[in-house]
Amino acid sequence: MYKYIFFDLDGTLTDPKEGITNCVKYALEQFGIHETDNSKLMKFIGPPLVYSFREYYGFDEEKALAAVAKYRERFSTVGIFENRVYNGIEDFLQRLVDAGRVLVLATSKPKIFADRIVVKYRLRPYFKLICGSELDGTRNEKNEVIEYAIEKLAIPRDKILMVGDRKHDIIGAKKCGIASCGVRFGYAEPGELEDAGADHIADDLNELYKIIV
Repeated sequence: MYKYIFFDLDGTLTDPKEGITNCVKYALEQFGIHETDNSKLMKFIGPPLVYSFREYYGFDEEKALAAVAKYRERFSTVGIFENRVYNGIEDFLQRLVDAGRVLVLATSKPKIFADRIVVKYRLRPYFKLICGSELDGTRNEKNEVIEYAIEKLAIPRDKILMVGDRKHDIIGAKKCGIASCGVRFGYAEPGELEDAGADHIADDLNELYKIIV
């Protein structure tokens, strides 16, 4: 059914918890906020950073953008590699390629960082295209990233499946008129994927493979 598989990065292919939470802490400290609640920090895994600083700390747009800049000070040199690939991901991606699927990375993370991560962790060969946001805020929303990938590849929407661990992946897919699959092994809160209206939900990689293939 699905020929083109769009993957989120953070929380779906990799576990970026250490890097993201450390960088959020660093950014908040620049504004006099000393956060010790890790559960609050983990909410930053997945959504666009500007959204998270606004949503969880009440920053206005200008302050949120300034916080993102501070976040990137640390992330670009240290936090980017405080990360690990989930067990079994490389074999899983290879199985999909062997089954004739075309893989695309569609992340809200800036492409310049996503490119470095997939090369560092040897994931780049599996993907036909890497799509992300830009440092200037272009394609900051997940639906904008998805739409950009569709336009670049000129592919039919009914053959695409977006795979991600947060509601933003599901909502972004819906806005673009494509199917979605949520994965429970990421950072979604209980009921989040269901409430967002995911077409499929997978508990693990084996279940995800069956949905795709």
